Amino acid sequence: MVDHISLSAPFDAHVHLRQGNLMRLVTPHVHQGGIRMAFVMPNLVPPLTLPEHTIAYAKELQALAPDLHILPSLYLSSQLTPALIREAKQGGIVGVKSYPRGVTTNSEGGVGMEGYAVYDDVFAEMERQDMVLNLHGEVPSDVDGDGTCVLNAEERFLPHLFEINRKFPKLRIVLEHCTTAAAVEAVKSLSDNVVATITPHHLHLTIDGACSTPLGFCKPLAKFPSDRAALRSAVASGNPKFFLGSDSAPHPSRAKLPALHVARVVNAQTGHDEDEVALPSPCAAGIYTGANLVPLTAEVFERGGIPLERLEGFVSSHGRRFYGVPAPEGQEVVLRRTTKGARRVEKAFGYKTDEGEDEWVIPFLAGEEIGWEIAA
Repeated sequence: MVDHISLSAPFDAHVHLRQGNLMRLVTPHVHQGGIRMAFVMPNLVPPLTLPEHTIAYAKELQALAPDLHILPSLYLSSQLTPALIREAKQGGIVGVKSYPRGVTTNSEGGVGMEGYAVYDDVFAEMERQDMVLNLHGEVPSDVDGDGTCVLNAEERFLPHLFEINRKFPKLRIVLEHCTTAAAVEAVKSLSDNVVATITPHHLHLTIDGACSTPLGFCKPLAKFPSDRAALRSAVASGNPKFFLGSDSAPHPSRAKLPALHVARVVNAQTGHDEDEVALPSPCAAGIYTGANLVPLTAEVFERGGIPLERLEGFVSSHGRRFYGVPAPEGQEVVLRRTTKGARRVEKAFGYKTDEGEDEWVIPFLAGEEIGWEIAA
């Protein structure tokens, strides 16, 4: 049995690091979790639609995690122009992230009914500049119209992927956090400049786990056992088109576990005390894996029957090759198998909100035993 694994400067190709005190909590966790390079999402409030804002954000993150190589990204919006793409390239920005409008956290400014053709000039310039287009591969739900819902939104996005690739055959494209067998087959069928990221939680969860607790709720939603099997098979095959993008997405516990609030108030008309009920808000979409990412990924591999010899490609070499950033020497991460019961995922990470209130981020598999830890 393998009890040590050496990995070459692991790379997370999709991570959310937020803002304010939450950012200050989770940004150092990335390196702690075994990652040495991270592609960071731009869906802040407001979103990072201009190169100067993205570059300033990257500097802020770098100050919090000086040993982490930050790859910043821009938010695809109507503000983006070919000239801004050239400016972004010169400023070291490597990718542009596309969100479907209203589908996930802070995506209200994303792509809506106008579709993707309106961005053809931007995509053409990205192709010339050799930048990466990162696609959240879903379309907005239209349950009462065409029947689109969270379970088929990814598959119904795939024609957009094919069309963008047809128009811009040299544009490097990442289908982010793919969850379906259809998405896996689509990526396999396209040229080598079209790849996909896969999250550890989608290698572990199915729709049952995603719906049984708010802590398993994310976008895109985990799908059927057959879809999970396709993801596992893609990773187990060693196909370099599929690599780690954790989509680690921290939320305050009150957003993940919204509660019913009941207050005793005086009715102004009757003068009597009565209960005032505030119904829970919708649960935030997102699963937090950053603080334990590389050991957690090894654990998910073993639980899912994925050979551990595929871990190096999945967490390092495949993604680094696609982004053109070789692993630097001296940044190896060594995993060590733990003795039974010796290592459990933290139940929560506490912090003060920007308003000074106590809050917590609850990680994926909170409180569960995992069999790996970082040795060096």
